Amino acid sequence: MPLRSVLLFALAALLEIGGAWLVWQGVREHRGWAWIGAGVIALGLYGFVATLQPDAHFGRILAAYGGVFVAGSLVWGMVADGFRPDRWDVLGALLCLAGVAVIMYAPRPA
Repeated sequence: MPLRSVLLFALAALLEIGGAWLVWQGVREHRGWAWIGAGVIALGLYGFVATLQPDAHFGRILAAYGGVFVAGSLVWGMVADGFRPDRWDVLGALLCLAGVAVIMYAPRPA
């Protein structure tokens, strides 16, 4: 499994989920425009990170990233908000990550 790709997916998740969380905090928790602005910047940076993936197919990258987003969102909720996933949340996230592995790292003809 290519390390660069995995690290880029992790960075993308940090930026997208973190950015969305910052916007959420700014709006829903009334923390203000600075939080919202930081979230918008993080979300914009997320858009650039996806372009650094070694695979050239936009659809494949974004489809695979969807699984990373699902699992990363549960982890973010645990760390930032004290969310406690149940076994079905964990199973769903593991299935999504299995999908990421198949989409991104399955052998393909050259």
